[in-house]
Amino acid sequence: MKKVIAIQGAEGSNHHKVARDFYGTKIHLKECMSFDVLVDSLLDHSADLGVMAIENTIAGSIIPNYALIDSNNLHIIGEEYLNIHHHLMCLKGQNIEDIKEVWSHPMALLQCKEFFKKYPKIKLVEDVDTAEVAKRIAKKNLVGIAAIAPKIAAEIFGLEVIEDEIQTIKDNATRFVIVQTEVPNNGIDEINKASLKFQLNHKRGSLAAILNVLSDCKMSLTKIQSLPVIETPWKYSFFVDVTFDVYEDYKKAEAILEIMAEEFKILGTYKNGRK
Repeated sequence: MKKVIAIQGAEGSNHHKVARDFYGTKIHLKECMSFDVLVDSLLDHSADLGVMAIENTIAGSIIPNYALIDSNNLHIIGEEYLNIHHHLMCLKGQNIEDIKEVWSHPMALLQCKEFFKKYPKIKLVEDVDTAEVAKRIAKKNLVGIAAIAPKIAAEIFGLEVIEDEIQTIKDNATRFVIVQTEVPNNGIDEINKASLKFQLNHKRGSLAAILNVLSDCKMSLTKIQSLPVIETPWKYSFFVDVTFDVYEDYKKAEAILEIMAEEFKILGTYKNGRK
């Protein structure tokens, strides 16, 4: 039976590409216009898995998504790092001189701002989603309108890419995680990364002590993110990602952290997505 995968955004988006990379083309896609709706679809079991962006090399951490994963007890079962490419696409038979308006998500427009300085007559219009705009152009046969979207959207909706790689910063990547409500059954030989969450007493050296444990257990710290504990002013939760070569080293670190830290929680153990 095909898995139902919830994505933020529409068919043809970067979230869709990650879903395809992980599970192939024979999937049922559930399009969600927000991450809250995506999580709801997992909780009500209308979707089996979810694809969520968690951080970007330009924009940094998507902090609300850490809270969504934690507060809804979701489990991270995998990750992918995707280089973000922005392409200008429109109905076939047009070129850049024919374009009067470009519609896209505000972040995509911002990341391509320098390119459009060469075309001051083109009006830039903020919209809800990159791929959804591409779909609308194709469906409504909108002449003179172009979208900034991933190349997968042009392939799906039959649009023509008239300008490639128009983003200002070429080395821009987003980290996506695959989440589900059930505890995963990843084999030990598949696991070399873990996402952990904990709280600490507000006293000198408490975080340093935890980091020393991770180092002593041969963990490589790849990410640390703090979030305030809403109900307790000036107290923070820490979200950390660690990679390791030997699973037993990770289990040793996990056992020590369970004793040292408050509210210790394993968000997921999975295969490192960095190539």
